[in-house]
Amino acid sequence: MCGIHGIHRFDGAPVEPRELSAMGNVTRHRGPDDEGMHIDGACGIAMRRLSIIDLSGGHQPLSNADGTLWLVCNGEIYNYRELRAELIAKGYRFKTGSDSEVLLHLYDAEGDAFVHRLNGMFDFALWDARRKRLLIGRDRIGVKPLYVIQDAKRLAFATEAKALLALPGVRAELDTDVLPSYLHLGYVAAPGCIFKGIRKLPPATLLSVENGHVREWRYWRLPSVIERDAGEREWIDRVRAQLEESVHMQMVSDVPIGAFLSGGVDSSAVVGYMARHSSQPIRTYSIGFEGGAAETLYNELPYARKVAELFGTQHREIVVKPDVVSLLPKLMWHMDEPLSDTAFITTYLVSQFAREDVKVILSGVGGDELFGGYRRYLGGHYAQQLQRLPGWMRRGVAVAAEKLPADRHSGLLNTLRLAKGFIATAELDADERYRSYLQVLDRATAASLLRDPRAQAADPLLNAFREAGTQDELNRMFAVDAETQLPDDLLLLTDKMSMAVSLECRVPLLDHQLVELSAAMPAAIKVRGGRLKHVMKESLAGLLPPDILDRKKRGFGTPMGAWLKKELAPLLRTLLAPKTVRARGLFRQDVIDRLVADHQQSRSDGTDALLSLMNLEVWSRIYLDRREPDDVAAELKEAVA
Repeated sequence: MCGIHGIHRFDGAPVEPRELSAMGNVTRHRGPDDEGMHIDGACGIAMRRLSIIDLSGGHQPLSNADGTLWLVCNGEIYNYRELRAELIAKGYRFKTGSDSEVLLHLYDAEGDAFVHRLNGMFDFALWDARRKRLLIGRDRIGVKPLYVIQDAKRLAFATEAKALLALPGVRAELDTDVLPSYLHLGYVAAPGCIFKGIRKLPPATLLSVENGHVREWRYWRLPSVIERDAGEREWIDRVRAQLEESVHMQMVSDVPIGAFLSGGVDSSAVVGYMARHSSQPIRTYSIGFEGGAAETLYNELPYARKVAELFGTQHREIVVKPDVVSLLPKLMWHMDEPLSDTAFITTYLVSQFAREDVKVILSGVGGDELFGGYRRYLGGHYAQQLQRLPGWMRRGVAVAAEKLPADRHSGLLNTLRLAKGFIATAELDADERYRSYLQVLDRATAASLLRDPRAQAADPLLNAFREAGTQDELNRMFAVDAETQLPDDLLLLTDKMSMAVSLECRVPLLDHQLVELSAAMPAAIKVRGGRLKHVMKESLAGLLPPDILDRKKRGFGTPMGAWLKKELAPLLRTLLAPKTVRARGLFRQDVIDRLVADHQQSRSDGTDALLSLMNLEVWSRIYLDRREPDDVAAELKEAVA
């Protein structure tokens, strides 16, 4: 696990070592244990290393025996032992015990097709000196990020966008073309990036530079064929076996390993299978919040304790009241790009806590997307129920629903919020109904917010729906999530927030074999009636107790919406003050004021919309105004005191 970066010059000029060093210095937090670089004329690749496997011998860049192939790789290859044995049998000689070295020899044996043999989370750069060819790539699901910048003289890449800003001639500028999409979704979807001139390499993508030509292509896509012959019992058995195999495979490590534990189905399943394959008690880590009713709603510690006791883990808990004013600038610097998902705060805090003991952590991220765990997946189910009512009654229900209050930080009001959304969108077609569940702001409101309205350059959700094929409705939703929110929101924040504290976070529920299995599963087996995650829960029936399997879903975020009405109201007013908004020249103050008022009076839950605007302003102060995070934090603390 590390951060990688590199430069390929089109003009033939040699790469300067100081440029690679400057990029590496920016991402030292990703790899505090080691660094290295290899320069061959116009191409240079480099890394910062967090040592996980082969602690003493895994220095990168790695090379083959005759020095014609060079590699830097970020992530883990979980099936490296099997691949290594196969390559040794073919006559290849290994210099190290590193999992990354298999990429070198596998590329030599199979060319670009080698990537199909890898099971892991990774981004890599491989220099083929024989062909003067650079090849970079990213894992199938997009667990590890990779940013690219290209101009007439060079192509450069890095695990974090901020490393590219260290290059001569690169300046942080806001790409205003992505603003409509950012306001709509609360994150910037690949290949877009908040920085003008920088782009994200999409998941499952390879890019090569050879003879001055740049070529980019997808090497894997989510399967679109549903298997309808197998019965429910067979699916349960297949899911159970693959879940256990995925967790077991990702436990490989030469350093202490642990797990995040919320007490939900996904993290509890990961811990349960880890305990089954470990001779020592598993280390588990949980987080709770201090405060009143809103904080209590997010407190999952009692469930986590029960699971910890069930599997005899070495369990540690942290209960916090986070200093959000101080945290936001620091975390926005680490994130590279602003987003509205409050889980980045929780993920950072629990990662920081776990890093006191371990270098590697396993997380339950992805289980909800694979097996239908979000309540938004029930939209079609509720729409069918509403369609049974007479037209006049449906219209009356819709009018009444518009008047319902909405607040996700109260059990009752959150239920009303969900009901309001389901009723308001019941008449839409399936794709647009699902868009309404995903959006932070509808497209019309996002457009009205901009002072300089512009046509949206790209619609990531529309593109994802087009790629999703003709699957059943639930699997289309999963395909859209896998292309957008999963890599560009959940996995991005998981990577950036864990690596901010030099912690490697693995996501066994997103093993590509498990993903492919889920994609082939009929919707009626994933979600049975109104029961979310039906087949996954049935597969775990012998591992987890019923009160864990059937407890209500609670997101891994913070009660930010409640804080914005009370404790953080001064921060909201400071970051979205008329003077500040006017100086940026991006947004209309009257629309912002309406969003704030609607949230404060619970007419709608504006948590994500307001946080997307606040985080964009914090990001702007750091990257556009070129200020240190500590300086921004001090300014904000003084303003809200």
